[in-house]
Amino acid sequence: MRLIPIYTWNKGIRNFDVRSKKFSKQPWAQGVLLLACVVIAMLLANLPFTKHLYHSFLETTLTIKMASPDGNIDLFFPRDMTVEKFINDILMVVFFFTVGLEIRREIAYGELSSPKKAMMPVIAAFGGVIAPAVIYTIINHGTYAASGWGIPTATDIAFAVCILSVLGDRVPVSLKVFLTALAIADDLIAILVVALFYGGTIKLGILGIALLVIVFTFLLRRLGEKSMLPYVLLALVVWALFYYSGIHATMSGVVMAFLIPSTPRYNKSQFEHKWAKYTRRFDEFASVPSMAFPNGPQRHCLKKLGKIGIGSMDMTYRLETALSPWVNFLIMPVFALANAGVEIADVSYFNVFRFDPVLGSVSMGIFLGLLLGKPVGITLFSWVAIKCKVGEMPAKATWPMFFAVACLGGIGFTMSIFVDTLSFGGHSPEIMNAMRDMGKIAVLMGSICAGILGSVLVNVAGKFENRKK
Repeated sequence: MRLIPIYTWNKGIRNFDVRSKKFSKQPWAQGVLLLACVVIAMLLANLPFTKHLYHSFLETTLTIKMASPDGNIDLFFPRDMTVEKFINDILMVVFFFTVGLEIRREIAYGELSSPKKAMMPVIAAFGGVIAPAVIYTIINHGTYAASGWGIPTATDIAFAVCILSVLGDRVPVSLKVFLTALAIADDLIAILVVALFYGGTIKLGILGIALLVIVFTFLLRRLGEKSMLPYVLLALVVWALFYYSGIHATMSGVVMAFLIPSTPRYNKSQFEHKWAKYTRRFDEFASVPSMAFPNGPQRHCLKKLGKIGIGSMDMTYRLETALSPWVNFLIMPVFALANAGVEIADVSYFNVFRFDPVLGSVSMGIFLGLLLGKPVGITLFSWVAIKCKVGEMPAKATWPMFFAVACLGGIGFTMSIFVDTLSFGGHSPEIMNAMRDMGKIAVLMGSICAGILGSVLVNVAGKFENRKK
């Protein structure tokens, strides 16, 4: 009788595992999970019995203390590290590392691999960065909020792909590819914006040491080193140097992504030779008397074949494949939980869309930048590129459908919130925190409205095109 509950429990676990794997493979899964984390974070930050615990947890200090027995040496590393900074400065390094790997792959083999392929989405991405920045600057020029111009310039690829997958075949495949390539180019521009405009005071000595380590890593790759461990250790060193140099530590992830070897340990001929050698041995050892299959010598051959298979895939592919599930379903949701929790009562005295001659209007600049600046900039720059014959319209796409998809570029969640956490320094903590909170609210509102507007326009454009047929 006891076996029945145990069997039922094990069966339930197996069914849950299967369902979770099916969910994680859906193109909309990451977007749904991020949205759920945003809702949870907002609840945790505003419910009376959780908001104190939520903020206290994020402000908890994390340090590694190293002290000598006589007490003369007392070191803390890293200094001033809280749970929130751990998420934004350490976990997000892994996110930026995978973004760097993705950009590198697209430059090498994908939609950005040739000037002809890259020209259209790259030009459109620049339009989608410049127009929102201009709108934000016009609204907030000369105010405390002026430094937040980079917030509405980014596109969140996870939410955009999520909505495109829900819209299905109403959007031409060429436009889906175009928006994905645009978001990747957009990420690259956003990374440059963060590196150039949102770091701290740069300490040239520490930065010089970091550059020497980067050059050493590059030479190591040129010499043919393909083991992963040296690159992991060097990446940790570069992160620490960036953290103390004044350049935002997450940039170390992007830099190291471009230094990882992209050639496999074994080329095609080496793979074929080694594979044939050990498969032949595997068959020869089949005659060895043994009750088990595979027998001892055959297990040795299978281990060698596994290593040959792994060695035939380049390190960038292996790292991206291994890290993507962790980034998509752990790091990004944790980032959303830590950064989307805005206490509404604290910013209520700043009317969300009110303009103040001194403070400006963070919310208005971000909201209009995402909702209007993004689609207008993407469409206008693309139109100019096509007219100048340096780009071409995606296949089977019309301008109404193109503009509708461009509206989805206004979904700026992850990168926009990340830039928001770096903005508005140099003011009093009260003003700085209030502006950042307003920025997060505006990012959420602008992204939701951009997603709704884009979805509605896609359906309208689709019906209009069907009537014309």
